[in-house]
Amino acid sequence: MKKLRFVLSLMTRENDYQLEQAAAAQQAAAMHGIDLQILFAENDAITQGTQVLRVIQGAEALRPDAILCEPVGGPCLPQVARAAVAAGIGWGILNRDADYISELRRTAKVPIFSLSPDQKEIGRIQGQQLSVLVGNGSGGVLHIQGPSENAAAKERTVGMQMTLPPSVPVTSLRGQWTEESAHRCVESWLRLNTSQKTQIGAIGAQNDAMAMGARKAFSSIGNPAERDKWMRLPYTGCDGVPKTGQTWVRSGSLAATVVIPPSAGKGMTMMMQALQTGAKIPERSYVTPESFPPLDQLAPKA
Repeated sequence: MKKLRFVLSLMTRENDYQLEQAAAAQQAAAMHGIDLQILFAENDAITQGTQVLRVIQGAEALRPDAILCEPVGGPCLPQVARAAVAAGIGWGILNRDADYISELRRTAKVPIFSLSPDQKEIGRIQGQQLSVLVGNGSGGVLHIQGPSENAAAKERTVGMQMTLPPSVPVTSLRGQWTEESAHRCVESWLRLNTSQKTQIGAIGAQNDAMAMGARKAFSSIGNPAERDKWMRLPYTGCDGVPKTGQTWVRSGSLAATVVIPPSAGKGMTMMMQALQTGAKIPERSYVTPESFPPLDQLAPKA
């Protein structure tokens, strides 16, 4: 049987969940005997589109059998997806949903699907965590979101708003999924007069790296009393990678995280089975997030 060749396109190397995605894909490739190439787009949608198009438009003998992509931007590379399908290359979207999938599946002869966590459920879980941690009347939430054009960031925000009580005010900042980006946006916010007047009871970031970046920014405050006030607050994130997010919860750096199982390994297995057996796979499949620690083990921060 022909050895399959896959390409995995990820957003950035500067994010522990993306590295977990890469590791899960490499494990699946080794298990199934797949030749795997991993591309990192360094958080730039144009770079990602260019990288993947170069693969699609390369010599026919070198083209992969399938491409799995976790898109940087909101549109999920529709023209690139169409080019891949036209070239006879399977297309899988990870951790996003795309309207064009249904359209392409109607006529395509290759597998096309999306595999994603329920992004709104991730937000709902984080909203529940923050509701517990803020407690009664201890201030609002400083919410560090992902990029404004990113569909996952939008859906996580919607989900959080569904479970966070309306009485808890939210102050929103924007990061780029990296620790450094959150560090910068929190430092910029602290320079505003409004930051001194805002009562914050908890910090919630849309991934663990940004939660730690926020902690780093607050730990650099020169005034000891002010610094201690911010460092005593509970911090929450999402991703829950065992070596980082879950470890930070156990050490007390984070109060909670949302564990999001990596989708890349499962996506590769689904694609391999579809290519080798011709079996129909669902248009959309999901992985299930969960709170770490469980919600009933959380308590308001004293």
